[in-house]
Amino acid sequence: MHEAATTPVHYLWLIPLFPALGVVFNAFIGPRLGKSAISVVAPAAVGAAFLTGCYAFSTLLQLPPGSALVQQVYPWITAGTLQVDVAFRIDALSAVMVLIVSGVGFLIHVYSVGYMAHDPSFARYFTYLNLFTLAMLTLVLADNLPLLFVGWEGVGLCSYLLIGFWYTVDANADAGKKAFIVNRIGDAGFLLGLFLLFWNLGSGAHSLSFGEISEHAKTIPSGTLTAIALLFFVGATGKSAQLPLYVWLPDAMAGPTPVSALIHAATMVTAGVYMIARLHVLYLLAPSALTVVATIGALTALFAATIGLLQNDIKKVLAYSTVSQLGYMFLGVGVGAFGAGIFHLMTHAFFKGLLFLGAGSVIHGMGGEQDMQKMGGLRHHMPITFWTFVFATIAITGIPGFAGFFSKDEILAQAFGSPHGSPWLWAIGFVAAGLTSFYMYRLLFLTFFGDCRADDRTRHHLHESPLTMTLPLMVLAVLSALGGYIHLPAFLEPVFGHEAGHIEATTEHLLMAASVAVALAGLGLAYLFYMVQPGLPMVLAYKAAGLYNLIYNKYWVDELYDALFVHPTVVVSTWLWRIFDVGVIDALVNGTAETVAANSGLWRRLQTGNLQQYAVSMLLGAVAILGYLAWR
Repeated sequence: MHEAATTPVHYLWLIPLFPALGVVFNAFIGPRLGKSAISVVAPAAVGAAFLTGCYAFSTLLQLPPGSALVQQVYPWITAGTLQVDVAFRIDALSAVMVLIVSGVGFLIHVYSVGYMAHDPSFARYFTYLNLFTLAMLTLVLADNLPLLFVGWEGVGLCSYLLIGFWYTVDANADAGKKAFIVNRIGDAGFLLGLFLLFWNLGSGAHSLSFGEISEHAKTIPSGTLTAIALLFFVGATGKSAQLPLYVWLPDAMAGPTPVSALIHAATMVTAGVYMIARLHVLYLLAPSALTVVATIGALTALFAATIGLLQNDIKKVLAYSTVSQLGYMFLGVGVGAFGAGIFHLMTHAFFKGLLFLGAGSVIHGMGGEQDMQKMGGLRHHMPITFWTFVFATIAITGIPGFAGFFSKDEILAQAFGSPHGSPWLWAIGFVAAGLTSFYMYRLLFLTFFGDCRADDRTRHHLHESPLTMTLPLMVLAVLSALGGYIHLPAFLEPVFGHEAGHIEATTEHLLMAASVAVALAGLGLAYLFYMVQPGLPMVLAYKAAGLYNLIYNKYWVDELYDALFVHPTVVVSTWLWRIFDVGVIDALVNGTAETVAANSGLWRRLQTGNLQQYAVSMLLGAVAILGYLAWR
C-alpha cells in the first residue's frame, strides 16, 4: 500500500453516519412510532451506507490502480508528536469490505424484519444491529490503527449484546459473556502489538496511519517485527475464532439466527483476516509470523471441519463450518496470497450468509426446531428455502462454476505453490475440503430429503417463510452462484503491491482436479450414508465408538478449558473474595464504620438534653482550665 495517488473527498463520513442515525432513531424514536417505522428506517440506514459506498467505489474505479479516497474528519488524539485523526480511507481493499458489510448487512436487516416480527424487543434488536454495522464500517474505513481498534472493540461489544439478546435465558447470557471474555484475551494481544509498534516506530510514528506504518516498518528490527505481527495475530485468533480461541463462536448460536449470519458471514469474524491483510507489510517483513498464521489457519480449518461432521444442531454445523472457512482465509493470507484470502472472505459472505439465513428460514418454518434429526422432507414444504440452500451448499463445497470453487481453489493453489506455502499446508486444506463437502451434504440431505421426522404439531406448522425473508435468500443465491467470477485478487493486487506465487498451468489444473474430486467424493459419501444406507452411520459409530465420542463431544475442549482455566479462576477468586475482599477490605471499611458508630454512641450518652448537666459540665470545665493555668 502506498501513500501516492490519494484523493481527498468529503463524503466518506456519511457511510458510518447513516447507521449511527439508525441507532439513535431505533433507540429513542422508533419505540414510540412502532415496528412499522423501525422496519423501514433500520434497513434503510444500512442501505444508504451501501449506496454511499457504491458511489465511493465508482469514483475509485475512475482513478489509477492503487489510488485511494481519504477524508480527515477531525483531530482526535494529540500527545507530543503523535497526532491521530478520525480519518477514513477507501482503497480497493476497504471498498470491497464496505460493500460486503453494508450490502450483505442490508439483506440481513431486511430478513430480520420478518424473522423478528413478533419479538417484543424489536426496537432494541435493530438498535444493536445498526450499532454493529456502524462499528464494522468504522473498522474497515479507518485510516489508522487506533481508529480501527475502536471499531474492533465496537463489534466485540455488539456481539456481546446480540449473542445474549435473549438474556432472560441463562444459557444465552452465558454465551454472550463467553464471547466477550474470549475476545478480551485476543484484544490484549492486539493492544500489546499496537503499543510495541508505536514504541518501535520512534520518530516515524506521527499518526499510526497505515501508510506511515508501511513506510517506516523496515526500520524495526526483524525479531521485534515478528513479535508485533504475532501479537496482532493473537487479536485475530480471538476475533476470527481460530485455534485456540475459537470456543466462543459455536456458542454464539444462542443469538437470533440473523445475528449469526451477520457476525459469522459478513462482519465481526472476518475482521481478523482484514486486519492482517491491511497490515500485510508487517507480515511480509516477518515471514516466520506468516508461517504461524498459515499453520494455525490450516489446522483450524481441519479441526473445525471434523467437529462439523457429527453435529446435529443445524446452526452448530454452520458455526463450525464458519470456523473452518475462516481457517482457509488465514491459510490464504498466511502464505502471502492476501488477495485470495480476501476473495474467499467475499464469497464466504455470500454463501455463508445464505446458509445461516436459510437455516433461520428452516427454524422459522419448523416453529423453532434446530435438530436435523427431527427434520427431513422440507423441500416439499419450503421450496424457495430449499433451492437457495442448494446453491449455497454447492458454493461452499467447491463445485465448479459457483463462487466457493474459485476462491477456495485459489487458496489451495497458493498454499501449494507460494514461496510461503508448502505441500503439507495444501494437504491439510485438501482434506478439510473433503470433510466440508461431506458435512454440508449431510446437512442438506438430513434437512430437506427423505421423510419428515418432525412430530405432528411441527408438521402442521411447516410453511415457507414470508417474502421479507425469502427475497434476501434469492439475492444471496445469485451472488453465491456468480460471485466467483469477480476476479478479486487482480483488483486487490495494487493495494498489496505483492504478487503471490506463480504456479505452472499443469500443476494448477491437477490441483483443481483433485479439489473437485474430493468435493464430489464428499458428496457421494454423504449420499451413500444418508440417502442409500441411512443406517450405516450408526453402525460405524458403534464400531468406532471411541473416535465417534471424541468428535461428537468436540474433543472435550470446552471441558478442558473449564478444568484448566475457568474452575481454577473461580476457586482462586472465591478464596480472594473470602480472605482478602471480606477479611481485609470489608474489615477495614466496616471496622472504620463500627469505630465511628461506637464513638458516636459514647458521645451520644453525654448529649442528654438536660440543661443542669450541661451547666455542671461547663462549670467543671472552667474549674479545670483555671486550675491548669494556676498550676502553670
